[in-house]
This record gives sequence, C-alpha cells and structure tokens, in this order.
Amino acid sequence: MDDRIRLPLRGLQLLHNSLWNKGTAFTQQERDVLGLNGLLPPHISSLEEQLKRVYSNFIRKKSALGKYVFLLQLLARNEHLFYQFIAQRPAEMLPFIYTPTVGEASVQYSMIFTHQRGLYLSHPLMDKMEEMISNFPNRDIEVIVVTDGERILGLGDQGLGGMAISIGKLALYTTFGGIHPAKTLPIILDVGTNNEQHLKNELYLGWRHRRLQGAEYDAFVEKFVQTIKKQYPNALLQWEDFGKGNASRILEKYRKSLLSFNDDIQGTGAVALAALFSAIKVSQSNLESQRIVIVGGGSAGVGIAKMILSGMEQAGLSHEDALRRVFIVDSHGLLTTGCSHTDETQSDVLYPKEALEGWTLQESECISFKDVIANAKPTALIGVCGQYSIFTKKLIQEMAKHVERPIVLPLSNPTSKAECTPSELIEWTQGRAVVATGSPFPPVEYLGKTIEIAQCNNVYIFPGIGLGALAVEAKEVTNTMFLKAANILSNYSPALQDPTASLLPPLEKVRAVSREIAIGVAKCAIKEKLSQIPESEIEKRVDAIMWTPSYPHIEPANS
Repeated sequence: MDDRIRLPLRGLQLLHNSLWNKGTAFTQQERDVLGLNGLLPPHISSLEEQLKRVYSNFIRKKSALGKYVFLLQLLARNEHLFYQFIAQRPAEMLPFIYTPTVGEASVQYSMIFTHQRGLYLSHPLMDKMEEMISNFPNRDIEVIVVTDGERILGLGDQGLGGMAISIGKLALYTTFGGIHPAKTLPIILDVGTNNEQHLKNELYLGWRHRRLQGAEYDAFVEKFVQTIKKQYPNALLQWEDFGKGNASRILEKYRKSLLSFNDDIQGTGAVALAALFSAIKVSQSNLESQRIVIVGGGSAGVGIAKMILSGMEQAGLSHEDALRRVFIVDSHGLLTTGCSHTDETQSDVLYPKEALEGWTLQESECISFKDVIANAKPTALIGVCGQYSIFTKKLIQEMAKHVERPIVLPLSNPTSKAECTPSELIEWTQGRAVVATGSPFPPVEYLGKTIEIAQCNNVYIFPGIGLGALAVEAKEVTNTMFLKAANILSNYSPALQDPTASLLPPLEKVRAVSREIAIGVAKCAIKEKLSQIPESEIEKRVDAIMWTPSYPHIEPANS
C-alpha cells in the first residue's frame, strides 16, 4: 500500500470507516486537514501504544466469547489495528477469531450481534437477490466465503449463526494469505434452520422457518451463483460448512463454471494429508504402505479419504490397491461396496467387499469400528465424527500392538467434540503415538519430554490455495492443487528435525508457507492449462496481492 492516500472522507465519517480509521494514531497534521480536532483525545498514540492498549483490554475479558466479541468490535472499528494485533500474536489469537471459539459465537450469534458485516441473503427476499448483492458497497471483491449454516463445525445446524464462520475464515484469509480486507465478502445463505432452540428464540435474527430442501433450496443456490458470477466475475468463492447432503453435489455442480472450492472437503483433506505426510516421515515409513482408518463418513471424512487415495496413487499404487488401504467407518459401520447405507458422495471411497474375506467379526449386523481395528490393523487413525471420546483406551492400545509409531489424528472440533485428547494418546501408547488434533491442545509432558501438539487447522491450506488461484486468474481449483499444497506444507514440519516437535509449522510461519503454497498452486494451474499467465510472473503476481497492514498518511481528496 502507498504511504499516502487521498480520501473523500472527513470528521466522523472517517472515524466511522473501519478500513481507514486510525483512531488515536491520526497525526496532528491529519487532524488539522481532515476535520478531526476535538473528535479525538488530544494525545497522539503510536502504533505500539495502541497495540499495548488493545492487549491490556483483551486480557481483561474473562470468557472466550467475551474475547471474541472484543476482537470483532476492534475489527469493526479499526481494521489496520485489528490485523496488526493478530499478526503480533497469531498463535494466541487464532483460538478466539476461529476454532474453537467461533463455534460458540455461531450458537450465540443472534445474542452477540452488534454491527453489520457482509451479506445476509434470505430466501423470502430471493426475488431481490441482485438488489441485495448490489447493496454491498465494495465492487472489487477477490474472495467470498459463503455458508448456509447447516453443519457448523461439530455443532450442527446454526442457521444464521453460520455467518460467524464466514467472517472468521475471511479474517484468516487476510492474516495469513494477505488478501486485502476490503476485497473480502462474507455471506450467509439464510434458508431456514431445523435448530429448535433458534426457531423458538424470540431474538433469533434469521428466517424462522424449517430449512429448505430439494428444488426450492437448489433454485435459491442457483440464483445466488448466477448473481455472484454476474456481479463478481473474477472472485474466488469458498463453500463453507454446508450439510452432507449438499456440500459435495454443490461443489461438483459449480466447480468448473465458478472459481470455487469446498474447504470442509478439499481443505480438510489437504491439511490432514499434510499432517499424515509429516507423521509418516517421523515414523520413517511411506504413504503407500499405510493402512488408514477414518472415523466419520461425512464431507470431511470423504474429502480426507479422496485426498489420501490421490496421494497413494501419486506414489505409485493403483486405484484398486489404494482403496484396500483406506477404511471409512460411520455410525453404521465400515463403508463397503454393496452396503445399503452408503450414498452417492461416498461411492468413490468404499472398501471393496471382496477384500473382507478372512476377517473375524464380533458383530453380525455391521462391521463395527472395533472389528475394523482388529482386522485392518491400521497404522493411522483419523477422527472426523464429532463424537467425544470415541477413541477409547482399549481401541488405541489394540491398534498400538501392531505398529511401532501409531499415527492418531482426532480432528473433530470444537474441543468438546474431540475423539480423544493428546495426553490420553501419549499415555496409552507409552509415548509412541504421533498426534495432531483439530482443536488446539497444550503440549504434553511425558517422561521428562515436552511433546508439541499440532492443530490440524485448515488455515494452513486455504489462504495459499485462494492466493495462488487469484494470482494467475485460474479457471478452476483442482484436487491436484490441494495435493500440491499438502506436500509443500509437510516440508515445513518441525517434527522432521525434532520428533517431539509439532507436525505442522508454528502459526508465525503460516503467511510465508501460504506464499509458497500459492506459488505451487499457480504452477499447477499453468501446468493443467487453467491459466494463461506466464510462469515467470507468478511470484510477482502473488506478492502484488499480499497486503500488509500499516497506517498510511491520509490526505483529503481535494488537497
């Protein structure tokens, strides 16, 4: 950003503009020419003073939700200061601007709502879709995050509260991907909710109606997509927290006609694969020899399975051989070919039924999680089912009998939904388990060693994916790009030098990692003939997009 900028804003109008408001940091010269004298306390604060004041007030907030609201209010008041504050303490702030606190914020959204941000597109106003989207003042939008609020983390249908997810994800795009905040747009598709508490809450801000399904729902999404394509033809759209019945089919319907991806499917798959790559390197093995059990057959589980299968095929296995090494278990048991309880979204990841020959089963009605552990003898176990403590001591110890370094990734979030805790895993396996989680956990002390626990957060992946696709004006976001991102991320694993270190890099390095991922993604786009940009321009284009928050000197437009 230039050091000087001219704006047609003065006085209170300028102070009420979150993107350009500097608060007490306006210089005396700026106060003189911008009509700010008397509207601010007389002391002119340095950025360091402002950051100190913000942190002092932040730590006074007693609850996680209180800290979330404080940060959201800072974002609404002074965006440069918000992003400088987050950049100063990314590891400390991430749990409050996203998981796990954003889950509670989604549940309580109608109660904590204080200011407008983004677009609320409600079905009763469907015929005003173009008007609603046109009412958003910024026309130069690069990234959109949209949700319908049906499957918020492991908390289920939160209706309009899903807006907290869209806002949070875009804050991470800016923090770690450098996307300018004025070029981001959070959206909620308000198609009703099946959450009884919200429907009965007189303060609920969304459409108090049962969630739409079928043709009505599809028509609303179609209207939204066509309007977005018309008004923001060059924007990247990220589908976020859609329900199992809609996530995959919406992605497949629009991914080639609209520059878009689904973070719960593709982003989760890529970050899980990156953690798996890192863990495999720590255990001195390789991907193609792993036997991987995934507990949870929804969008995340299927997305992880597909990404692992792609990685195995890239390593040299045939698709058929790869399928025999990946096992998905849901509430009905192991998903196999010929199962009556599988759906179309799972058809590409089903375990071959003929490969079950020789298995010893303890339950006749289904092939249970316990049966899979006993017969498959997995080397890696991934949880995305949202069932607290489903990874029991008995099951983990059975797994650990057959592998020296069991890889266990309990990825469900928020923390209350984790399949088990890192400390339990380390204790149950006598320190042999290689662990990463979906929610943040503190380091584990074991036999005099401090074992760092990586949070398998999609923030490691999606900012770089979006940045790379935008940099070369890609026509599509492909699975190859996510596979490339996973490989790049795994190369930054601190555990490669120290086995007690985290499987994923510290958050302080994510912005630099996102840049490397963006470059790799851009190269993929060119190789796949989805971009006409010369490869020699990639780094320059990536760097041109990446915004760094810093106060400019502001002058009146007519000066």
